[in-house]
Amino acid sequence: MLELKDLSEDVKARVELSEQQNMTVRVEVLNWLSKINFVEVRVEQILQQGDLEVEKKCLGSCCPKNFWSSFKLGKKVSGNTITIVNLLGVGRNFDSVAHRAPRVRVDEMPIGLTVGLDWLYKKVCSCLTEDKVGIIGLYGTGGVGKTTLMKKINNEFLKTKHQFGVVIWVSMSKQASVRTAQEVIRNKLQIPDCMWQGRTEDERAREIFNIMKTKRFVLVLDDVWQRLDLSEIGVPPLPLLDDQNKSTVIITTRFMRICSDMEVQATFKVNCLTREEALALFLKKVGEDTLSSHPDIPNLAEAMTERCRGLPLALVTVGRAMAHRNTPQEWEQAIQELEKNPSEISGVENQLFDVLKLSYDSIRDDITKSCFLYLSVFPKEYYEVRNDELIEHWIGEGFFDGKDIYEARRQGHKIIEYLKNACLLEAGDGFKECIKMHDVIHDMALLIAQECGNRMNKTLVCESLRFVDTGRVTSWKEAERISLECTELKTFPSGFFQFMPLIKVLNLSATHRLTEFPAGIERLINLEYLNLSMTCIKQLPTEIMNLAKLRCLLLDSVHSLIIPPNLISSLSWLQLFSMYDGNALSTYRQALLGELESIELLNELSLSFRSVEALNRLLSSYKLQRCMRRLSLNDCRKLFCLELSSLSLSYLETLCLFNCLQLEDVRVNIERAYDIPNPELILRNKQYFGKLRDVKIWSCPKLQNLTWLVHATGLESLSIQSCESMKEVISHDYGASTSEHVRVFTRLTTIVLGGMPLLESIYQGTLLFPALEVLCVINCPKLGRLPFDANSAAKTLKKIEGDVNWWYGLQWEHETIELTFFKYFSPQYLADAIHVSG
Repeated sequence: MLELKDLSEDVKARVELSEQQNMTVRVEVLNWLSKINFVEVRVEQILQQGDLEVEKKCLGSCCPKNFWSSFKLGKKVSGNTITIVNLLGVGRNFDSVAHRAPRVRVDEMPIGLTVGLDWLYKKVCSCLTEDKVGIIGLYGTGGVGKTTLMKKINNEFLKTKHQFGVVIWVSMSKQASVRTAQEVIRNKLQIPDCMWQGRTEDERAREIFNIMKTKRFVLVLDDVWQRLDLSEIGVPPLPLLDDQNKSTVIITTRFMRICSDMEVQATFKVNCLTREEALALFLKKVGEDTLSSHPDIPNLAEAMTERCRGLPLALVTVGRAMAHRNTPQEWEQAIQELEKNPSEISGVENQLFDVLKLSYDSIRDDITKSCFLYLSVFPKEYYEVRNDELIEHWIGEGFFDGKDIYEARRQGHKIIEYLKNACLLEAGDGFKECIKMHDVIHDMALLIAQECGNRMNKTLVCESLRFVDTGRVTSWKEAERISLECTELKTFPSGFFQFMPLIKVLNLSATHRLTEFPAGIERLINLEYLNLSMTCIKQLPTEIMNLAKLRCLLLDSVHSLIIPPNLISSLSWLQLFSMYDGNALSTYRQALLGELESIELLNELSLSFRSVEALNRLLSSYKLQRCMRRLSLNDCRKLFCLELSSLSLSYLETLCLFNCLQLEDVRVNIERAYDIPNPELILRNKQYFGKLRDVKIWSCPKLQNLTWLVHATGLESLSIQSCESMKEVISHDYGASTSEHVRVFTRLTTIVLGGMPLLESIYQGTLLFPALEVLCVINCPKLGRLPFDANSAAKTLKKIEGDVNWWYGLQWEHETIELTFFKYFSPQYLADAIHVSG
């Protein structure tokens, strides 16, 4: 019996260990242990009865008094001995005492407070019920709530009826791999060791595939950092599953490109919370006790919420830090810390910045990282910066050394798109060509830059100074970048530039009241970028000739500026010169074109002209035309016909014609083939103006059409106003021989037509307009039809603006087409043509 007890103790220990591992104990083992307990009780009873029989023996004798009683006791002992032997045999043969319990279909996930996810939650749940959506993608910046949303959806499967056989959650993280995903899926599917251990990734993928193809599943891949090949994991091709096994994969990621790389069919961006939602989340994290501890705290909490800009992780982290801070003084100090040094607040650096920094660490190369960190130069109060301006700063910093200006701009736009895809930048609210950085991301960038040692005391941004005193300037001696966009600033102290010998970037743009340039600029021997746009400076100082390293000189919207002779030609390193929209070149200022032409490294120009003589000087120079990026003609009264060389102006992006009263025609001259490599390739592919994006033509009363625009294959914005003689935008003769859609305006997003009483047609046929978003027609009463059919702008159109009477007078090929576009119509009650910025 002692041997059986020892064996049962061993089995009990194995059972206890199995239960700790959430395994199910085998029924035969439970029955065996139950029999052990029964036998133990029986043996104890027999032993007690045997003791009584011994006491009943005859005095001085070995004979029992009751032979029958002793006989029955012997039989019991014999029977139990056989039972014990049998139990020992059974117990010794237990290879295992338990087996894995059947896994639940859905594992509940721990989840915190959810705020502001209802709309997106409904969208994703709707996709889960649609058989057509195989892969769903959620993307957004770190800490915005992607994982929280998916946990909410995951847990909802526990509460509601659904058709999925299993829901599998895989946390990928930055270091995760195919093998990581396979291990998690294997555990959920309970693939035994004998079919797993020692197998290759391909063999394991086949095991997973063979099981998952028989199930209807939801696979959640949370926090994906790189493209995953689902087939390498073992996930069956979703379109090939039969109707009973229609399944869904959901991925969350910080990168929009991951969604396209993984062929996501329904993509959703997880945005920051609205102001109301953010406040609700923040107040719940702070707690009612703290909020009610002083009447000033709720208002201070609202101010602190604003600083977090709706990012849930920031709201939660800062909210926790502010719990139990019960005095207004503590809150005011914390707000100052959040503004000036947010990493000092408890949890911000470890719990918030470390999460966001993963996105920075994933940036592919050092140049892109430098470009990202450079954005900490700009003000963080949701300041929007034009893409072109930002890229010009990068060029001035030398980030694209060794590249010409066009390649540098291409690289710059590529980097901006990369950072937007990584949710480190956002599109601006006002214009497509602007970007902004979230406040919290900005703080992280500034912290990283300071840790790298390349921003401390090196960047100065001032927006509201009225004057600059000597005491302030002396603290700028280590600055490499200064931006003084101060509308009220008039003058600088004497010797202003002697205090900043290291400066490389000087931005004085939008300092509207500045009329004189500070003396001593020749001291800035390291200056590479100078922006004087939108100032009232009357004359450039001759000392600028000494800026031997100057790469970028911007003089946009500076009216009546005097440039001393030979100043510009002395800047031998100059790559970018812009004097656009303000200081137009006249007949008497043609010499500047000769100076520009003499600069060997120059490869980007933006210029305005107001005389035919100066314009002809430009059009006679192949080099200057090849450098031209933005061209504006203002008040060219003797201009009758404008001939544009398709080969020379192949880099032109913006063309504006204003108040050219005698202009009757614009032609594309494709006959001139200057000495450039393979001009026939351009002619053959008809990419005459492939880079032209923006065309504005205002107050040219003799122009009758703009058929030449068919060559501008990349045109995105077109504004034509107050051209009183114009009857058609594209001539009736163009494309008349075909009934098919002509490939014209395929990238056009915005059309503005205004103040043209004779305009009858945009184009005589129909156009697809696959990118069109906005059409605005004001005071064009004879425009009786639009070049639309049922397929025009089908996926992109947002708004059609116009007079009510004009809209109801339009002719349509079919009533259904009118109904299709009616929902986009927005009445415009303006008497004059509208004006579009940009």
